[in-house]
Amino acid sequence: MTRRLNYRVLVLLLVLAGLATVQILREHRPSFLRPGLRLYAYSANAGDGTVSVMNLAGLATIATIPVGPEPSGLRAHPTRDEIWGVSGGADGAVFVIDARTNRVAARVVVGASPFALDFSLDGSRAYVAASGSNQLVAIDTATREIVGRARTGARPLIARVTPDGREVLVPNRDDATLQIFDAATLALVGTVGVAKDPEQVSVTHDSSVAFVAAPAAHQISVVDLRHPALEANLDLDGAPSNLTLKPDGGELYVTVPDAHGLDIIYPWTVDVGDSMLLGSTPQQAVISADGETLFVTDSAAGSVADVAIGTRHISAHVATGSAPGACILDPSGDLLLVADEDSSDVAVIGVRTASLLTLLPVGARPVSLAVKLF
Repeated sequence: MTRRLNYRVLVLLLVLAGLATVQILREHRPSFLRPGLRLYAYSANAGDGTVSVMNLAGLATIATIPVGPEPSGLRAHPTRDEIWGVSGGADGAVFVIDARTNRVAARVVVGASPFALDFSLDGSRAYVAASGSNQLVAIDTATREIVGRARTGARPLIARVTPDGREVLVPNRDDATLQIFDAATLALVGTVGVAKDPEQVSVTHDSSVAFVAAPAAHQISVVDLRHPALEANLDLDGAPSNLTLKPDGGELYVTVPDAHGLDIIYPWTVDVGDSMLLGSTPQQAVISADGETLFVTDSAAGSVADVAIGTRHISAHVATGSAPGACILDPSGDLLLVADEDSSDVAVIGVRTASLLTLLPVGARPVSLAVKLF
């Protein structure tokens, strides 16, 4: 009788496990993922010079690709089945990964210490700032050849294309300037003095105003791009870490790890209009397509805060791996991916249920993420 009871319990447990597996698969598999389509995620692993490839339909890491020292700045090409990124060092380069073969298809040397890249609106060009050689470089994405160079100020960090595609913005850390270049010719349009050690840049959707994060100064510089001129330096309670603009352009969300929270800037009144506490050390953030939810990683707490923007309320804290940083949503908005730098994995979170689905092992110290549907 005991053996029969144990057998029934075992069968019941197997059935429940099967149902749970089906539910998990339904949770993480986007509804638009038809047979034949692939949904892959990529992590740039600064600790070992690789890019890890993850199949999000099967929740598995499927490839590791050597790309060069200190890779960062991963971006999915908007029209080609390619993932672009940069590798650092004295011979800094842009690398191109063929998403269908998971191999490096090209490598373009751009100059010392690149950090990130950006694409033109049609994807025909890629722009990268070489911090060690003080240059802005334009690359033809079809031929993978350099088609333009421009001299920048001292130690530029990034190149950011404005939403209208007409200009490229470059913050120079040692000069405390924001330079504005013509995207087609790389001619210098203007130079604006900003707060000390500028880094990240966010631009309003009409390309009229740029917000420049200056962590060393604990400020956000607001730049009028039409004239161009500095409008204001807004004081924060600590060093800004990440800038996230609401889809309708009505609010800019600034994570401030030192203050354990979020400062909210109103672009049209040019002031810090609100703030809220989030946790220990909020770092990176991403916003849902409908602009209703902000997801913020907390490196010290090992979690992600799910923030309802309208009510300024944290609806959930979802556990991740150790020291979560970079984060990104998949095209459906159903999956949130978080790079855990210290535990060398990527947390896959189901957005609808605010739950951790799995931790996917990747290379050492993942610092950047990209997602590609093809």
